[in-house]
Amino acid sequence: MGTIDWTNLSFGYLKTDFNVRSYFKDGKWSTPTESSSETIELHMAATCLHYGQEAFEGLKAFRGKDGKIRIFRMRENSLRMQSSCRGIMMQELPNEVFEESVIKAVKLNERFVPPYESGAALYIRPLLIGISPQVGVKPSAEYLFVVFVTPVGPYFKEGFKPTPLVIFRSFDRAAPLGTGTYKIGGNYAASLVAGHKAHEMGYSAVLYLDPKEKKFIDEGGPANFFAIKNNTYITPESTSILPSITNNSLMQLAEDLGMKVERRPIPENELGSFEEAGICGTAAVISPVERIDDLEENKSYSFVKNEQAGPISTLLYNKLRAIQYGDEPDTHNWVTIVE
Repeated sequence: MGTIDWTNLSFGYLKTDFNVRSYFKDGKWSTPTESSSETIELHMAATCLHYGQEAFEGLKAFRGKDGKIRIFRMRENSLRMQSSCRGIMMQELPNEVFEESVIKAVKLNERFVPPYESGAALYIRPLLIGISPQVGVKPSAEYLFVVFVTPVGPYFKEGFKPTPLVIFRSFDRAAPLGTGTYKIGGNYAASLVAGHKAHEMGYSAVLYLDPKEKKFIDEGGPANFFAIKNNTYITPESTSILPSITNNSLMQLAEDLGMKVERRPIPENELGSFEEAGICGTAAVISPVERIDDLEENKSYSFVKNEQAGPISTLLYNKLRAIQYGDEPDTHNWVTIVE
């Protein structure tokens, strides 16, 4: 443990001591049990390998100034995984199994929860896969649920600093009535080519337009998009956007601060009227947007001055993190303290 440089962690995998597993077989879930193995033995005909029956979540645990460990909005992650299960016909995982597994994984790996003010957190990855061997296109009869954890630094190497995005019309993240609202691997696989192209061109992520008309803002790579205008927090409404727990939290905090909140279709040509813009999610919390380049239309929209994030984005970012670390009251009961 003395070899971990907590302040310079990347957003990557670092081996920890244990993971927690539960199996669905014969109509019931097994009691979550610990494992020290980093591998999963799978039948070559498992449905997760052939038909994409795979869902996952991402949440974090934080060590506060008081030494207590806090898990942020665990129930919302459980409910979203249940939604993903319904979306691709997987066996729904009960909230109790999800939460028991998450808490157990954090406790077993408590020594990997980064210290307060290190800028790092313990990332928690619940994974649910279909494991029945079959070659017909139908749902699996058996499932494996795994929770592993790893300490991580910021998702974007810039941290909380403005970063550029690019619009590509030649790529879609998800279909309008497809699986975009579910947190499943296939949606991320579909984003890899566009994301790689953006990175090669010096951008942090792709800002996708709606897949039907290419007129409205959809998502910002792996995260939800939001903007600030006239003391209003504005975020897209679409049938292909993943409901972000972080975005929902920021909307609530914006309301708490007396701001107006709008979830609605956002036409691309409205970008020029925004005072601030950002993308948000569990991994980055908020990544402020420096500018958005629309290369095909030869347009560029800028959102920062002096290379600094806007005041409202900064306020929301600091307020959310203060709740996660226990530095501000948890008035909405978002935090679970690990006893």
